[in-house]
Amino acid sequence: MSAVVKPIDSGSVACDVCLKEIPHSEAGIVEAEDYVMYFCGLDCYRQWREAQDNTAG
Repeated sequence: MSAVVKPIDSGSVACDVCLKEIPHSEAGIVEAEDYVMYFCGLDCYRQWREAQDNTAG
């Protein structure tokens, strides 16, 4: 008998800043040039945005 392969639950995603698991339907999304980033809320988005601004110039 072969092992049963179960699909990964794609109903949640990890916040790109704090890595907290959040429901996909509640995630804030930023579309970058080649990928999509997820944020659990405005605080994490602002933290990421400030880090991007600091590295850009």
